[in-house]
Amino acid sequence: MSDMTETTPGWLSSDDLEMARARMPILYVEAVPVRVDDSGEVTSVGLLLRIGPDGTVSRTLVSGRVLHHERVRDALLRHLEKDLGPVALPRVPASLQPFTVAEYFPTQGITPFHDPRQHAVSLAYIVPVTGDCRPRQDALDLVWFSPQEAVSQAVQSEMPGGHGVLLKQALAHAGCAV
Repeated sequence: MSDMTETTPGWLSSDDLEMARARMPILYVEAVPVRVDDSGEVTSVGLLLRIGPDGTVSRTLVSGRVLHHERVRDALLRHLEKDLGPVALPRVPASLQPFTVAEYFPTQGITPFHDPRQHAVSLAYIVPVTGDCRPRQDALDLVWFSPQEAVSQAVQSEMPGGHGVLLKQALAHAGCAV
């Protein structure tokens, strides 16, 4: 039992989270932030630049856990604001049907998605943003790429754990010819 009182409902302590990750899949949401033109066609894709715990620099998507007793829509909005800033003005889809479900395993090779910490199931969404994006928290920067640049070998090689595959799936779902 911990001597500290948890003041943020839904969060687990580091030890509790590690124990849960070892025993059951954890639910995540992932968002591919995009800019679209007046006809709804994707013109650019926003990728976060992060430094991992091991010091490696990588490009990634907006991603995070769904908390206990939190709606998926609320989790998606919370992570978009956390990663893109409070004035990104995301347009969460009216239907919360994800464009795909990504299954991350701690063992490589089961799916294209890998997370050495855990087995995770992630609902993935394409989210147009219209506002000013200013990364917060652990993101160093947000860079906008054309769809063609985003699927280039140079950018894809900077996206660990299968995020490059997820990005390609998102662009294919959005009808981008890349």
